[in-house]
Parts: sequence; C-alpha cells; structure tokens
Amino acid sequence: MTVESTAARKPRRSSGTKRASAKRTPQPQSSEPQLVQLLSPEGERVEHPDYGIDLTPEELRGLYRDMVLTRRFDAEATALQRQGELGLWASLLGQEAAQIGSGRALRDDDYVFPTYREHGVAWCRGVDPTNLLGMFRGVNHGGWDPNSNNFHLYTIVIGSQTLHATGYAMGVAKDGADSAVIAYFGDGASSQGDVAESFTFAAVYNAPVVFFCQNNQWAISEPTEKQTRVPLYQRAQGYGFPGVRVDGNDVLACLAVTRSALERARRGEGPTLVEAFTYRMGAHTTSDDPTKYRRDEEREAWEAKDPILRLRRYLEREGHADEAFFTALDEESETLGKRVREVVRAMPDPDPMAIFDHVYADGHALVDEERAQFAAYQASFEDTQSGSAGEGK
Repeated sequence: MTVESTAARKPRRSSGTKRASAKRTPQPQSSEPQLVQLLSPEGERVEHPDYGIDLTPEELRGLYRDMVLTRRFDAEATALQRQGELGLWASLLGQEAAQIGSGRALRDDDYVFPTYREHGVAWCRGVDPTNLLGMFRGVNHGGWDPNSNNFHLYTIVIGSQTLHATGYAMGVAKDGADSAVIAYFGDGASSQGDVAESFTFAAVYNAPVVFFCQNNQWAISEPTEKQTRVPLYQRAQGYGFPGVRVDGNDVLACLAVTRSALERARRGEGPTLVEAFTYRMGAHTTSDDPTKYRRDEEREAWEAKDPILRLRRYLEREGHADEAFFTALDEESETLGKRVREVVRAMPDPDPMAIFDHVYADGHALVDEERAQFAAYQASFEDTQSGSAGEGK
C-alpha cells in the first residue's frame, strides 16, 4: 500500500527526447484511492513503510471492544429516537474505526473539538455515553464538562469547530505546552469557509492541530464529487502543510496515522490534514432517508469493508481472541444498551425558567421583563387547568 504526502510531492521533469516522450504510453490510472492501510478488508495484516504499529493482543482486543460497544450504543440511540425518546440522532454506523483509531491515538492532555457524530471519540475520552443524549432529548445543551475530559461540547454549526480548534491550538503553542489539538469534521464541512480559514491560520501560525476529516462519501445527499475536484487530503498542499489519506475502516491504520500526526504537532512542526476514507452506512441523521439518493449496491460494497468484521477476522486468524471473549462482549453490549434505555427515559425535564438564568452574568432589565412575561404565560395554563377541574365538580 502507498501513501501520498502532499507536502512532499514534486513534479518530475522528463529527461528523454521529444520523440521518446511522444511514444510513451500513459500509465493506467487506478480507480481506487491511494491510502494508508495496515489491515485489509479480509483481516490480513499489511505493512507500510511510513506507518508501522505494534500492538499487543490485549490492545487489539481493546480496540475491538471499543468499536463493538460504540456501535451498540449508537444502535440503541437510533432506536430510542424512533421510539420518540430523542428528537434527533446522528449515527456513526460504519465510521467506528476512524473514530476509535484516532481517539486512542490521543494523550490525556490533548484537546478534542468534535462535530455532532463523534460518539466513538467521546467513548475514548471517557465521556459517559448517556451524557451524549441529553442534548438530543432536549434536556440540556450537552451533558458533560468539556475540561474534565478535554472533549469539547458537540458542535452543530457545520465547520465552526475547526476555527475553535485552531485558536485553541495557537494558545497551546503560546503557552509552550507540548500537547496537541484535534478537530473532527466531515467531507461536507470541508466546503465551508470556516474550514478554509482554519487551514490558513493553522499553517501561518504553525498551530499544533490535526484536522481529521471523516470522508464518509456523502454530505447528506451530496456526493463527494460534487464538493471537490481533487481528493480532500490534497487540499493541504495549497496551505503549506501535509495531508494523508488513510483507510477509515482500518482501525490500526487510523491509530498509526493519527498518532504520527499528533506527534508531529507536538514537535512544533505544525498542522496535518488526515482524510479518513470511510462510509456512512446509515442515514445522515434520523430525519434523513438515504434510499432517496444512494444505491443499495454501494452500501453492500462497503459492508464488505466493515471495520468491526475486519478486526474480528484478524483476531480469530491470529488466535488473539476466543469465543468466550466474543460472548462476554455480546453480554456487555446488551448491558450497555439496557442502561442507556433506562437512563434516557429517567432524564428529568429542565426547569423552563432556567433559560433566563445565565444570559448575562449580572442580570439585565430586559431579561427580567421577559422572565416575568414567561412566568405569567406558564401560570395561565395552571389557571386553566384548575378552572376546568372546578367545573367538573
């Protein structure tokens, strides 16, 4: 397998004669993307000259467990939305390797700026899965303290988190710390101006940030070819830093490539763009119907590259996991699903008046007026109910 580093590519000048050049047969262009791969879809180990990795059987089982439990949580959240318990859900189905691989490459002191789909990265950062669901149930604005896990709140505005990550990384560099920052975004967000601006500032200020793009082929219903004329990772060349495309369904490759990019950032060598070439197996969100714009054959082709099945084949082939391990993990998955259901359904509704509490640090006359108006509006329902009850006596 090969990898193109856009920062290192240079045009070659032909040394032959014009006659020889005219007769030269063009090399056929491969339709497959050039990417870093360490584990084939069949579960066979592949070596790469630039990205080596050596994991123990325990570490490999840990990666497998991470992906399985993340997928189980994601499936439960999707089911809860269908049952009316959540207002919306953005599934990560098919992207587990990209998120777990990159998430496990992070150090505790690194900082993460996610979108709204990084459930696997949140798992790696120690955020309780049930805390991810409060916002989608409408009971909070994000159920965790970002600084407790160095994992920022989910960002719904497309692409803005790359600017937040870049600014934070510039601050890290000013402080002289050796930690790194990672910003997650999708192929659709790569078309946003915020992402272009973050690339510019990160390059000019040599910010210790890794831009991790999960190219899942579809920005809702828009395919990647409607967003770019070149592979996404090659865009880094125009900003003056390296880009690399990795097999986003290969957890080992995602771990190795992200770890290398983070170490480069910590050494003061600036940003890196990592394009994890993967596929969104489900809908963009639960409000989306991908059958309207995707062919079944496309999904079936990517199902053969499933990241979890790929690692399982490798574990079984190498004798790193037995049936008892997989059985115990299945039981753990069901326990997690049950806990998620119970916690979500028990989440208390927020106090409606709380929306006025933190608008201004020292209070504001207009907010006080609005609070009083809303309180009177709420009380009007109580008056109506009590009146109806009295009429029935």
